[in-house]
Amino acid sequence: MTTYWILFIGIAVVSWLVSWNLKRKFAEYSKIPLGNGMTGRDVAEKMLHDNGIYDVKVISTPGSLTDHYNPMNKTVNLSDSVYGSNSVAAAAVAAHECGHAVQHAKAYGPLKMRSALVPVVSFSSKYIPFVLLGGMFMLGSDGRGSSILLLIGIILFACTTLFSFITLPVEINASSRALKWLNSSGITNSYNHDKAESALRSAAYTYVVAALSSLATLLYYIMIFLGGRRN
Repeated sequence: MTTYWILFIGIAVVSWLVSWNLKRKFAEYSKIPLGNGMTGRDVAEKMLHDNGIYDVKVISTPGSLTDHYNPMNKTVNLSDSVYGSNSVAAAAVAAHECGHAVQHAKAYGPLKMRSALVPVVSFSSKYIPFVLLGGMFMLGSDGRGSSILLLIGIILFACTTLFSFITLPVEINASSRALKWLNSSGITNSYNHDKAESALRSAAYTYVVAALSSLATLLYYIMIFLGGRRN
């Protein structure tokens, strides 16, 4: 158990560092303008059209780093700091989100798997805390019944962990598509393409850490379950 807590604290520290580094880089690269003056919206619309996609709308959404692609209503949602900005960071984010739209249009396998898991994860997230806490609280006194309750909680949490790991190839592939297009279309050049690549790589690290954190937590609950069964 001590080993787990060392691992958990280590992941928490790494997560904070990755998040801090991401915010730092986006703040830095948001000050570097594109040579062509295109805004995040312009970049997004061009990438969509260059890939033959005309049924996806590019809209603005409140907040910071709230950018996302919604496959349900086919919208690329760009945060205020990306939508109207002509920076390298804005171009990278806009192209990345359009990368998801391209995945959707081409029926990219991992994206289809992740989309299929969304309802399951949404359901699981609502009840996981209550089921796990109830199962652990009753484990020592209720025997088999509480073990089953804890096992149900572990299965629900495993779905969220699976979702985190399926998200990795989806995000990495979207960034790969974005960077390839940014370079081939001339949106970025030899002076700023490495900045776009660095920004998206830092964003990808957040998903890696989240997946590892979810896996560590899942293993922790499994250890509690197995320990309770032995007792």
